[in-house]
Amino acid sequence: MDLRVTVTDGDARLDWGAGPRRAAIGPGGIAIKGGEGDGITPRGAFAVREIFYRADRIAKPDVQLPLRAIAKDDGWCDAPDDPNYNRLVKLPYPASAEQMWREDHLYDLVAVLGYNDDPVMPGKGSAIFLHLARPDYSHTQGCVALRLEDALAALAQLGPEDRILIA
Repeated sequence: MDLRVTVTDGDARLDWGAGPRRAAIGPGGIAIKGGEGDGITPRGAFAVREIFYRADRIAKPDVQLPLRAIAKDDGWCDAPDDPNYNRLVKLPYPASAEQMWREDHLYDLVAVLGYNDDPVMPGKGSAIFLHLARPDYSHTQGCVALRLEDALAALAQLGPEDRILIA
């Protein structure tokens, strides 16, 4: 089973066969990414590598994919010149890294998409996730975002061979 992300009349939706659910994407829309920080949600088919969750905020998700609780010192390196670019790191980290343990709820549930990770190309883009949407579904930095209930239901459908199709 694949999850499909599409845009119709300017509205992003994700569907896994249960009917389309509202989603948020980057302000640059769905396209071929130009590089780090461009606000584009990458077009393509991506495996879900791992799922992270905030164990202090939500129950352990019922998923078939690798799962781990987010730790307070987890970060994701977004420094193109660093050898750990587009990888999980421990904070504090000497290069630029996004904090995974956030005050808001956007990363209470995070699915790491297999974008620019095999091999990693410096500057091509990092931290492309499926995560939780803001209440107003405002733009992400290039990720796909859903409300918690939809993200839990969608991710529960995925097996190791399944992908997220962004078109």
